[in-house]
Amino acid sequence: MISLNIEKTFGFISKESVSAYEAQVKAAQEALENGTGKGNDFLGWLHLPSSITKEHLDDLKATAQVLRDNCEVVIVAGIGGSYLGARAVIEALSNSFTWLQDKKSAPVILYAGHNIGEDYLYELTEYLKDKKFGVINISKSGTTTETALAFRLLKKQCEDQRGKDMAKKVIVAITDAKKGAARVTADNEGYKSFIIPDNVGGRFSVLTPVGLLPIAVAGFDIEKLVAGAAAMEKACGKDVPFAENPAAIYAATRNELYKSGKKIEILVNFNPKLHYVSEWWKQLYGESEGKENKGIFPAAVDFSTDLHSMGQWIQEGERTIYETVISVEKTNHKLEVPSDAQNLDGLNFLAGKRVDEVNKMAELGTQLAHVDGGVPNMRIVIPALNEESIGGLLYFFEKACGISGYILGVNPFNQPGVEAYKKNMFALLNKPGYEEESKAIRARL
Repeated sequence: MISLNIEKTFGFISKESVSAYEAQVKAAQEALENGTGKGNDFLGWLHLPSSITKEHLDDLKATAQVLRDNCEVVIVAGIGGSYLGARAVIEALSNSFTWLQDKKSAPVILYAGHNIGEDYLYELTEYLKDKKFGVINISKSGTTTETALAFRLLKKQCEDQRGKDMAKKVIVAITDAKKGAARVTADNEGYKSFIIPDNVGGRFSVLTPVGLLPIAVAGFDIEKLVAGAAAMEKACGKDVPFAENPAAIYAATRNELYKSGKKIEILVNFNPKLHYVSEWWKQLYGESEGKENKGIFPAAVDFSTDLHSMGQWIQEGERTIYETVISVEKTNHKLEVPSDAQNLDGLNFLAGKRVDEVNKMAELGTQLAHVDGGVPNMRIVIPALNEESIGGLLYFFEKACGISGYILGVNPFNQPGVEAYKKNMFALLNKPGYEEESKAIRARL
């Protein structure tokens, strides 16, 4: 089970000040449970892990098997919450170099629809020219520009290369139950489809088909992933006492740090496989809390790599930051440092030690140095990089985010600011219906 340690924040805030949030946390928990808070039409994630049925998982696994049997490559087309959760889990659990190997046990998972890079899309379509590929198209509306553009290209290429009949078999839609362009396309073309629940926002959707199908295609156990999340749902439940509830404590601590002037939270990992967990976390907290000129800025670093680039700023820069470190207790493999007769690098003092021991000492040494340098530290420990642990970690962050947003006083489940760039982009591209905006924006330019 995941554990949270906030001891290294107490030189900056007090234990009593964190405990003083108990009433606010209780009120936030009740608002979530009773659906009385802001954004209460997007609370479908709250008890999602414990409500997923075996039949639903079996359907997802069967569809994943069709893609696994018929594809060398599967492209996940989506942006933001429509791909980050899946990518976070897949990258955390995958062998870092499987995609380079000749013999693969699962299709290579690639991503599109998360940018508008012409070179990226050209290079992707070139790579796919001699590949048996399929597509998981993830979009509630089907009209999100980045994803719709990529899917238009991939749909045509898949049909041209594999024929319409096979394309129908290897293109899967994850979209709205009844409406939207992606739903109409799926129904017209006869694609297998799964529903994005109306009451689950994109950044909370990793345990819906949005995340579960790509994760299953990649060859990972979605039953264990959901079980890990369900265990954390119970551990963070509304009746769990404040002092024993990790999501409650994390939410309270980060709000107290924010109140004390710590405006930036840096999520730190010492395992490179967690890079996309950080990317997922950045969207979860940035999009949920960055409203009404409020909110902690979510940043992330990969240590020890970024200690050689960002380490100086973190150690001695403006003291508006705190760190939340994700520590993985046990590695999945064992590798010892060899001895060297010449010892020119001076590393024989490490001979016979596990590489992970060196990494853990770097982690401990960094924490002590940063705390001494004026950076409060929280530490989240997960047992290992496996489905249960990652499922639990994702739900822990989701539950804490809901509580934290309510403490902050914002609606954690909407994202009105995301639309601003789209309106300008459509006006500049002369999209039908944006004629007046187009005139106005061109006058400004």
